[in-house]
Amino acid sequence: MLPPSEIALTHSRLVQGMIREKIAAANHWISFADYMNLALYAPGMGYYSSGATKFGHAGDFVTAPEISPLFGRTLAQQLVQILQPMAPADILEFGAGSGKLARDILFELEKSDALPRKYYILEVSPDLRQRQQMLLADEAPHLMHRVEWLDQLPGQFNGVMLANEVLDAMPIHIVRWHGDAVLERGVTWQDNQFAWQDRPIENVELQTVASELTAEINPDNQSVDYVSEINLAAVRFIHSLASTLQQGVVLLIDYGFGRSEYYHPQRNQGTLMCHYRHHAHDDPFYLPGLQDITSHVDFSALTQAAENNGLKLLGYTTQAYFLLNCGITDLLAQTSAEDIHHYLPQSNQLQKLVSPAEMGELFKVIAFGKNFSDPLRGFNTGDMSRFL
Repeated sequence: MLPPSEIALTHSRLVQGMIREKIAAANHWISFADYMNLALYAPGMGYYSSGATKFGHAGDFVTAPEISPLFGRTLAQQLVQILQPMAPADILEFGAGSGKLARDILFELEKSDALPRKYYILEVSPDLRQRQQMLLADEAPHLMHRVEWLDQLPGQFNGVMLANEVLDAMPIHIVRWHGDAVLERGVTWQDNQFAWQDRPIENVELQTVASELTAEINPDNQSVDYVSEINLAAVRFIHSLASTLQQGVVLLIDYGFGRSEYYHPQRNQGTLMCHYRHHAHDDPFYLPGLQDITSHVDFSALTQAAENNGLKLLGYTTQAYFLLNCGITDLLAQTSAEDIHHYLPQSNQLQKLVSPAEMGELFKVIAFGKNFSDPLRGFNTGDMSRFL
């Protein structure tokens, strides 16, 4: 793993100082959700708000659209099924990364004569927004009139709302179940470094959810010491989408589990994970501002929030089943196997997307609908809704 440059180290020290000031101003303790929000999204300083390369082999991690255009092209097969009966309809992508997923989807929809009226992108990072605009203007100039960047959710929306690896980077609260106590694990500054500190939970919403999870975590009512995450931001996100969507589908792709697996008694250290230069580790205090911080998604919590806000579960399965159901092997077959120069790289990319040892099983796809109940081809086989 290459060490950071002096410029990068200087930036990280500035981020560290900014967070220290926030901690000092908040009676020397902030929630981990606040720490994560500052480290990732503080304007001009957070990981997603600064200019460092994040995606691909030159960055810190590789997402499915960076692995292969097959991902976006296959996803487009599902979008065709949703969009065509609704036309005119739109697509709204959250956190569009490098812009490659939008590019690949638009190219494939163009081939199918199923382009949306508009392809909206809601991107909180000015740096990433600029990169997306440059990529699409360079590689898809004839489609730029359909693409529009948003600063906030529209008042109403009809079509497909899409988020690939967005939920895992939403700021999470960390909770510790210790003996009979349920505590929130936050961040303080001690001995010239960030440190964990547990306090009684003051956030009423967090306290309610943590209490509901106690039976899942400690079914035998034994003395436990258990740490895990609760993503209140993701639940609020679903609530906002449900309020905005008038007709259509919410399609979410991310890594995670249903509740019983997420909060399994043996998963007693949670799922917090950080990524720096393709090195995964569990120290969120390492080089703040230079590394990604993530947690797995509790898909049961998303489903409960969706159904409480008028959305219907349309499907839940692994990424492998979803891509195979949508015809990824048929798309690969469009390249002749005799054309080794083009076929072999695509075949290897497909394996990374669907292999259980790579992204195939850990990543899940879930869909919610409003005024839309047609069976979706991505969930024809491999139904996992029983795990929610």
